[in-house]
Amino acid sequence: MPKKPVILKSPREHWKAEPDGHDYPAARDYLSLLMPEAQADPLVESLRSAPLVHRKAKDILRASRLELLGEDNVHVAKDLRRIRKGERLSPVLLVRGSITAAASLIVADGYHRVCASHFLDEDADIPCRIVDLAPAARRPSTRPAKSAP
Repeated sequence: MPKKPVILKSPREHWKAEPDGHDYPAARDYLSLLMPEAQADPLVESLRSAPLVHRKAKDILRASRLELLGEDNVHVAKDLRRIRKGERLSPVLLVRGSITAAASLIVADGYHRVCASHFLDEDADIPCRIVDLAPAARRPSTRPAKSAP
């Protein structure tokens, strides 16, 4: 029998105002698996100064093409316990993909937090820092070059 979702009195108030300091090295570690460090490092530096914006959990998962992890996932369960105790979660760090390059949104840090928040309220706004994928990191266009008249 499936578990009932966690219900809190104010699920929208479980976020910190700023990402934790250790989130940036974690984002760099993850991004360096997807691209060379020379491309990952500037993205992480840009994340440090990016403005805080809010996006819905369901939209982050859809844009990133990531599956919703279950409440029984050890990291999701840990975040849900933290929220129940009144602890606040760190905002997530995102790298915007490119629809023209068929590149999905990258959740550089905070995937488990997004999933935990989704269980509370898939429509709740999650604080995020988002930067664009560096032009050098994008895939080359598959469109033929226009010829000069």
